[in-house]
Amino acid sequence: MKASSQTLKRDLEALFSNSADLSVREIVLQSDSFTSAAVITMEGMVDKEGLAQAAVNPLMAYRFGGSSPTEIFDAILYTVLASSDVTAFEGLEQLITYITSGFAVIAVDGVERFIAVGAQGFAFRGVSEPESEVVQRGSREGFTEPLRVNMSLIRRRIKSPDLVFEQMTAGKKSRTQLMLCYLQNAVSPKLLQQLRQRLSACDLETVLASGYLSEYLEDRHTSRLFSGVGISERPDTVCGKLTEGRVAIIVDGTPAVMLVPHLFVEEFQGVDDYSNRTYYAAFIRVLKYLSFLLSVFLPAIYTAFAQFHPEYFPTWILIKTSKSLSETPLPVTLEVLLITFVYEIMKEAGLRIPKSLGHAVSIVGALVIGESAVTAGIISSSTLMVVATAAICSYVTSPLYPPVTMLRFILVIVGGLLGLWGIVLATALVLISMCSKTSLGVPYLSSLSPFSIHTMRDVFVRAGWKELSKHTIRVQNFAETEEI
Repeated sequence: MKASSQTLKRDLEALFSNSADLSVREIVLQSDSFTSAAVITMEGMVDKEGLAQAAVNPLMAYRFGGSSPTEIFDAILYTVLASSDVTAFEGLEQLITYITSGFAVIAVDGVERFIAVGAQGFAFRGVSEPESEVVQRGSREGFTEPLRVNMSLIRRRIKSPDLVFEQMTAGKKSRTQLMLCYLQNAVSPKLLQQLRQRLSACDLETVLASGYLSEYLEDRHTSRLFSGVGISERPDTVCGKLTEGRVAIIVDGTPAVMLVPHLFVEEFQGVDDYSNRTYYAAFIRVLKYLSFLLSVFLPAIYTAFAQFHPEYFPTWILIKTSKSLSETPLPVTLEVLLITFVYEIMKEAGLRIPKSLGHAVSIVGALVIGESAVTAGIISSSTLMVVATAAICSYVTSPLYPPVTMLRFILVIVGGLLGLWGIVLATALVLISMCSKTSLGVPYLSSLSPFSIHTMRDVFVRAGWKELSKHTIRVQNFAETEEI
């Protein structure tokens, strides 16, 4: 519908309920018919100085003569504007999306199309080193909140026309922009189509972070304990996964990128593994796997041994452990659960309180849970050491911290009720669940199950770059993706 700028202004003010940040600047162009135009923006989302130089000043200075409204629109689109980011579009819904994304939209009386001018000027956090994926050797750049900045961090590293950014929108109210990022010659078309369908089926009102979409990307009828969606804050990690046929999902406003499909063995891989010598990378990998096993099983095995199988302890350990446990009032199972629970409370308190008070939590924890509790005979020193060791090991593989924490509680309870054989049975159930899990049709435990000797070159050990460069292993080689 061809409407005037005043009518459009009234419609927008009605939609936004006269919101204070909506700005509609009406301009009478220098034409024989005195055609009007409107520059529509959202306050605080645009760079006013840049908008004036790129759009407002050229519009007011240009002489259109006896041109019709359509000719004026074309002249503005192709001649007048001094911005390199200019797009023509139709529809009120797209207009709202553009202005709420930081664009300035130009409407000309008598023309049903609009022009979006890139003039974003909202404040955002600069590119900095990610806190959760710290490396010793490698880039110090991490993703930040603006979508376009994160796209540029990936494009700088992969200067190939095969790299494609496909735009989508999620959230009925938030209309959050997201990008599917992939290498078109590496990704499986079937996998890509399945991913598009799942994101299109998202019926959320608002999408404010990548975590809102994780459940929509998970395969149905598979284990939810471990996630089939990877999260990375580092552009170099994402670029490495793209070459293997993965798809990166960049969500506007989130300083992390989702990667699908995601495999279990990737939780133990890091950027430093590929920067160090192969022997040291292999040592770090083995260390991560051992830390994962200790964080999950150590408290449970300690509980089972102390409760049902004390003969498995070496004699000198049995004597000290028995003496320590005999001086405490609580059963060993309840003692382990209590200390683990209190530790989780301290961890959450340390994350939530202001940094200036962080040292207070550390002091209280060391005094109350540590020395004072042991001295008073409330908890045993051996139990405290076991729980502390497991807690420290869990941070070696920090992406797995949520499932590790839940498994630790479950196995301690099972070990306290059924002993060692209960732990074996629970472990078997967890392994069966993990083997049945898939990520967009790809087995979650690849290359361990199904086993592949060729892909094991980058699991427990990392082969040299001469070997890795001979053939790039792509995710669709693990299994043929199917509709889930």
